[in-house]
Amino acid sequence: MNRRKFLIGGATAAGALIVGYAFWPSRRLARADLLAAKPGERFVASWIKIANDGTITVVVPHCDMGTGIFTSLSQMAAEELDADWTKVHAETAPADPLFANGPLAEGFALEQVNINADSIPGSLRGAATNSLRVLAEYLDVQTTGGSSAVRFTGVYGMRVAGAAVREMLVKAAAAQMNAPVREFRTEASRVIHVPTGKSLAYGELAAAAAQYTPSSHPKMKPPSEFKFIGKPMRRLDIPAKVNGSTRYGIDTQFADMYYAAIRISPVFGGKLVSADDAPIAHSRGVKKVVRFDDAVVVVADRLWRARNAVDALQPVFDNAGNENISSKTIRSAHLAALNSGKVKKDRTAGDGADALKNRTIVERLYNVPYLAHAPMEPPNATALYKQDGTLEVWSGTQDGLGSRAFCAKVAGLSLEKVAFHLLPSGGGFGRRLPGFWNFLTYAVKTSMAVPGVPVKLIFTREQEMQHDFYRPNVTSRFKATVSSDGMPVAWINDYTTDEDPNPEAHIFYTVPNQAYGTAKVAAYVPTGPWRSVEASWHGFFVESFVDELANEANKDPLEYRRALLQGKPRHLATLNLAAEKAGWGTPLPPGRGRGIAIFECFGTIVAHVAEVEVSDAGAVKVRRFTSAADCGMAVNPDGFRAQVESAVIFGLSAALYGEITIEHGAVVQQNFTDYEVVRLAETPDIDVHIHESDAALGGAGEPGIPPVAPAVANAIFAATGVRIRELPIKNHPLGVSARHS
Repeated sequence: MNRRKFLIGGATAAGALIVGYAFWPSRRLARADLLAAKPGERFVASWIKIANDGTITVVVPHCDMGTGIFTSLSQMAAEELDADWTKVHAETAPADPLFANGPLAEGFALEQVNINADSIPGSLRGAATNSLRVLAEYLDVQTTGGSSAVRFTGVYGMRVAGAAVREMLVKAAAAQMNAPVREFRTEASRVIHVPTGKSLAYGELAAAAAQYTPSSHPKMKPPSEFKFIGKPMRRLDIPAKVNGSTRYGIDTQFADMYYAAIRISPVFGGKLVSADDAPIAHSRGVKKVVRFDDAVVVVADRLWRARNAVDALQPVFDNAGNENISSKTIRSAHLAALNSGKVKKDRTAGDGADALKNRTIVERLYNVPYLAHAPMEPPNATALYKQDGTLEVWSGTQDGLGSRAFCAKVAGLSLEKVAFHLLPSGGGFGRRLPGFWNFLTYAVKTSMAVPGVPVKLIFTREQEMQHDFYRPNVTSRFKATVSSDGMPVAWINDYTTDEDPNPEAHIFYTVPNQAYGTAKVAAYVPTGPWRSVEASWHGFFVESFVDELANEANKDPLEYRRALLQGKPRHLATLNLAAEKAGWGTPLPPGRGRGIAIFECFGTIVAHVAEVEVSDAGAVKVRRFTSAADCGMAVNPDGFRAQVESAVIFGLSAALYGEITIEHGAVVQQNFTDYEVVRLAETPDIDVHIHESDAALGGAGEPGIPPVAPAVANAIFAATGVRIRELPIKNHPLGVSARHS
């Protein structure tokens, strides 16, 4: 037994080592029933309820952001359960430690130490799983992010739970019929006694099955037996979203509720100096003015009354000495950091930077700007601070249990005195992750100033656009030397960061000598995770530079990448599939070009081919996007394709238009009028192809983003000869005169 397996299997947080210890001890079922079971339902194991009528409810420890994970996770549970799909439903898990997402913690832990769960002996698996469940409870983990729902919660939670429940149902049927377990099989939510053909419905057996202890390592189905996994299934959440019955956080409504509008210091770090109450002293419906260090809130009986009143206060903020900070000064700071000679080494392969000596160097500099998340539903929360000193909160976030713990901390209450209702959210993209809940802070503190009445705080689009946690501004410098055939023999990449080095910068291409370094720049602008996180900018940097090297070598960009991917069969197959389906190499009309890019992140490889048309006046029209992806196996192929399609549109918005600029210490952009996104009329034809492999399941929501910008930029170069090295594309003249300048 190696040390890592011992540490995972024998973690003292879970107590003594227990062979086959269940990830859902039976003593917890009664409490789960009290928290989340309706009349006639009962929990049989974690995440799965079975009702007397045979209805199966998969309880999902994630938020619903429209990504389709409630369907794919239900498919994974139903597959192992041998369920009747017509009786399968899904619902959000309560924000309670009992439903902390241990499988998510397990997946991230195993990924960090590079261990496959199947390599852990059965005698240790139960204790390992239970240890990580306890850790998830301690850390309040119910996070949705990192494209982790299917590849972690699904693999380590839903499939295991489904298989364990199936075994328990068979045991219950065998006991009832007084026959050996080996004589039974399951199908369509029934346990069948093979010799006699008699069967019992799951609903009839659920109560008895719940008396057994679920195994932490039940027998799982091989892919050859899958009926649901890998098949396109209609999404469980779509009907309610189409007919409008889905209730988002912003839809929270009570008869006696108040509304809160906020004005936050426009300059980051600024403090509230004054806010004159006189103009609203007799305003209709205004209930209270609440002051914070950096903001002022007006509470009223109508939303517009609150908004008008907070504007009428004309709050004054100081500038915290940041009035001279601008996008220009920030850009200069990044360049100075790269040129300072204080670049911190990250990773070296071969001779590293020494391979540049006495050789001709190809050098390029790239930059991406700050970006906002801009979800269609702006951040909001409804909070009720009761007279008995308890707190209740309704909101859409990316971590229900974490939000509950956060609200308790803000209010100075114990967790038991706080209830958090996790609701669907109209987009998140990282904005609603832990650590970025300024809207919850303001909502909770405002409700405590108006006890006994529910208060709904909604950020206006303007307040959200100017008080987001933005994708960082990053500058990246590449240096390369090439052999006589034009292929790189040294790859050196230094880039700015406000955090730690980014593994996403490390290329998967075969280059013998590599070196990476980071230049840390203090972050004046608040930053946070944005869809695909670091991969979103390194994808643009790396795939743009590869294209430039291909051009320097006078080689076709596709062939150049093929040569660099020898020994990488998954990457090569994905690249070839995208190129083939796009008709790479076939003639295009004048003014059009194709660009190709490939990237791997969150366990999935995605290649895009963009077909772009640029008019003589310089107008860019993205005509077509052909995508290929290898995520191992797509649990729901339709859902996976939808996520890649959405990534293309999201990535196009950023590549073409996305830019947050700073002047006098404040964000300039306010709304979609000056922070443009791709509209329906601008959306290209998108053709997504799935290349399945035997790799572990990868993510869906984020991996499609990184190759979007470079594919478009490379296509623009093919069409015009103009190379885009700084985003967004809208800032570059691309007309005929610019092409020859």
